Amino acid sequence: MDFLHTILGDDIQAGLLIILNLIVIESLLSVDNAAVLATMVMDLPKSQREKALKYGIIGAYVFRGICLFLAAWLVKIWWLKPLGGLYLLYLAFDYFRKKNNKGKEEEEQVDKSKSWIYRSTVGVMGTFWATVALVEVMDLAFSIDNVFAAVAFTDHIWLIYIGVFIGILAMRFVAQAFVKLMEKFTFLETVAFIVIGVLGIKLTSSLVTHFYPESPISHVIEGEKTDLFVSIFTVAIFIIPVLTSLLFNYPKKHKSDIIISDDAEKVLDKS
Repeated sequence: MDFLHTILGDDIQAGLLIILNLIVIESLLSVDNAAVLATMVMDLPKSQREKALKYGIIGAYVFRGICLFLAAWLVKIWWLKPLGGLYLLYLAFDYFRKKNNKGKEEEEQVDKSKSWIYRSTVGVMGTFWATVALVEVMDLAFSIDNVFAAVAFTDHIWLIYIGVFIGILAMRFVAQAFVKLMEKFTFLETVAFIVIGVLGIKLTSSLVTHFYPESPISHVIEGEKTDLFVSIFTVAIFIIPVLTSLLFNYPKKHKSDIIISDDAEKVLDKS
């Protein structure tokens, strides 16, 4: 039992619930990572796409592995929490913005020419290696997300290690199932970004707890009940709509026709 308390914290059930949440969130981020990789290489000649994806997947594993070792250090830098929270909020905002402009965005691919990294390297290394360089930068960004998402749930370092490790495994195993699940229950994509927004708010609120640690609101934010609420909310917001969809066909489930899901699945199949 001492070993379980060391790994999961004082409340073993709460620790297990956090791990369940991390599986959901890290798998989602891995699907998003795969989708970005697939989109970025689509303008390459077909013979080069698989090779670029291979480098991209290797980079995803390497950077997640580095973040696994750096997690304990990253947690101690207090301003990374609100910074990560703002980034997660940006991801959620950007998703809903694009959702509102779906007609214009649907056929849009990633415009690599807008990236400073791509513009700076394409003339020196050529299109293929410039694309690989851009993919690796995106891998680094997603790997940092991997840590931020874990930190949003807990400050317990062993649970953060587990969360980052789950992110590594998710790239290979769990994310494929999430692609298929989100193809069948298309509303889960929206649900997922609601959760990302909630995690962003939770991380950003660390500004209050840092500057006003003794205030009543800080005690609420840092309280175990708040952590438990976020964990239960994250699980419930995924499970309840799926159950009501299966039982009452609300929200309606239908097969997604979004091509990027197929591309993401191909990336994950190659990992």
